[in-house]
Order: sequence, then structure tokens, then C-alpha cells
Amino acid sequence: MNLLKEFKAFALKGNVLDLAIGVIIGSAFGKIVSSLVSDIIMPLIGLLIGGVDLSGLKTTLGDATITYGIFLQTVVDFLIVSFSIFMFIRTLNRFKRKEEAKPDEPPAPSKEEVLLTEIRDLLKQQNEAGRS
Repeated sequence: MNLLKEFKAFALKGNVLDLAIGVIIGSAFGKIVSSLVSDIIMPLIGLLIGGVDLSGLKTTLGDATITYGIFLQTVVDFLIVSFSIFMFIRTLNRFKRKEEAKPDEPPAPSKEEVLLTEIRDLLKQQNEAGRS
């Protein structure tokens, strides 16, 4: 039973739940980006380089077929995903910096601090009066 309680405490921590949600959203986002790359960007790149379908690029060495076009498409997919994540994190960091830049108001002095300040000021006045 102790093991079950420990696992429950671990699984319900905020960080673990946030990570799980991030993985789910990330995989869905990855599918969207993969579709963007394969269905929109790669055909446009193919048009720019003379109507070549990059996903169909391949070469044969002996009995082995090397499909380097699919690799190129995967590299473009990775670059777009990583750039998108970079832009998202960059935006979040800007919001965090703005929140951190707001100065907090100092807390009101306690009764003891007010009393000590009054005593200090009275001692200064007595000291100055004694010198005159």
C-alpha cells in the first residue's frame, strides 16, 4: 500500500501532469507541422527547384534504395518544429520578464520597526541638542 501511495503522490505532482499534457499537445502539434511540411511547404520547394517532388528523390546502390528525399522532408519538418518551439518559448520568456520587471511594493513596516525608528530619531535629536 505504501508503494501505491508514493506512486499516487508522484503521478499527481504538477510537474508530471504538466509534462504529460505537454507530450500530448506536442504530438498533436507535430502532426500538424508534418502535414504542413509534406502537403504545403515541400511541394512549394519542389516547384521552386523545377517541379521536383523531393519525397520521391531516391538513388539505388546495388540492391539498396536510398530515399534521401524523405530524409530531406524530415529535416525540414524538424527545423520547422524546432523553430516553432523556439518562438513559443521566446514569447513565454518575454512575458515572464515583464512580470519579473514589475517592482514589488515594500511591505509596510511592523509596529516594532516604527517604534524603533521613532526611538532612533529621538536619540539623534538628543545627540544634536547636546552638541549645541
